[in-house]
Amino acid sequence: MSQKIEELARANVRALTPYQSARRLGGNGDVWLNANEFPLPVPFELSQQTLNRYPECQPKRVIERYAAYAGLTPEQVLVSRGADEGIELLMRAFCEPGKDAILFCPPTYGMYSVSAETIGIEYRTVPALDGWQLNLPAIADQLEGVKVVYMCSPNNPTGNLINQDDIRKLLEMTAGKALLVADEAYIEFCPEATLTGWLQEYPHLVILRTLSKAFALAGLRCGFTLANKPVIDLLMKVIAPYPLATPVADVAGQALSDEGIALMRQHVAELNANRAWLFEQLPQLNVVQQVFPSETNYILVRFSDSPKVFKALWDQGIILRDQNKNPGLAGCLRISIGTRNECERLIAALQALSLEQA
Repeated sequence: MSQKIEELARANVRALTPYQSARRLGGNGDVWLNANEFPLPVPFELSQQTLNRYPECQPKRVIERYAAYAGLTPEQVLVSRGADEGIELLMRAFCEPGKDAILFCPPTYGMYSVSAETIGIEYRTVPALDGWQLNLPAIADQLEGVKVVYMCSPNNPTGNLINQDDIRKLLEMTAGKALLVADEAYIEFCPEATLTGWLQEYPHLVILRTLSKAFALAGLRCGFTLANKPVIDLLMKVIAPYPLATPVADVAGQALSDEGIALMRQHVAELNANRAWLFEQLPQLNVVQQVFPSETNYILVRFSDSPKVFKALWDQGIILRDQNKNPGLAGCLRISIGTRNECERLIAALQALSLEQA
């Protein structure tokens, strides 16, 4: 019977490897440095008691506050179930399955390919250059039939910003042909690098944002798509009728208040200080081969024996994210920035491994 049910499914779904989120991969730890979350809970409480009613499709307070925070107008903002839903909405609105394609530059976020496969859209990859910058000539060769280009900046899992001159060239290259989607999930850690000021100049630019990282609300599942009104209007045609649950809109509105934004900036300052401390400590360890620059709340590190390091830390309850399967990232583990105490536990465990190896 189960065989027959599987045969009813679409062939591409039967063959699909789902996105391996940090939670799906599991582990029994008490130092979670694998999902780029903020390490401590935030103090919001539910205030809405209207759960008997359907929520607004686009909650007014959330949209207005996010627009003010991003320096945009409310008509340039769409809120959804995490930025992941925004990634998929863009494909559903702009890509014809079996006809159009998307393009992205690995190593990068894994959901671009999973969403494309799920919907039945071809995806093309143009590997990043050394330093994980865009290979513009190779992208130009692949653009025929591409409707959406995804570009993560700062990039996950590498942590680097994409060169803005290259982004302008890519915007010129895609004008009138495709959307360029800048995934800014980690932009709060380097706010000066945002492309929101470019929306007026480039009608085909789209920006993805989230409350999961710097705002410390990964469990809320609340993200934003920022674009010009014609793009937002098209996305409104394909979004679910009630994408944001009332409690989600309630907490998101609080997080985007003046006090909530001040709290977020305090969190960013703390994590950036911890990141700077890790940048001092990691290169001193002989199990570490290379520490890559980062503008985010994580650091990519290449180890001399990454499987051994990963397992030894896992066994001590310190959970990192293995990046070995990503192109160009052999030997690499990604370390989310935790509390200072968690960072100190990590370094102590790595020091012990370094002594063993000495």
